[in-house]
Amino acid sequence: MIIGIINGFFGGGGGMVTVPLLEEILHIDNKKSHATAMIVIFPLSVISSVIYALNTNILFIDVLYTGIGVLVGGIFGAFLLKKLNGKTIRILFILVMITAGIKILI
Repeated sequence: MIIGIINGFFGGGGGMVTVPLLEEILHIDNKKSHATAMIVIFPLSVISSVIYALNTNILFIDVLYTGIGVLVGGIFGAFLLKKLNGKTIRILFILVMITAGIKILI
């Protein structure tokens, strides 16, 4: 439920919270945490998107361009997840979180 609320508020960014929760609270290994987060976040993101679309103005051309990037990145990321070891994935995830945090502060 907490993950659903966070995802509804932050959108796909809820994964930044989902992965650590799965690892630390449920003791799921790194690769499975990332894969599980994707499965959990997808339907939540679809539902949130529908609600936002019904209640706000959405720039659909931006949705198209972003959607293409998400599709390509998702496929590429899924293949990388299978190939990389857990430690490498954890380091990459930490770097992304630090970068996002710095960007928010700036």
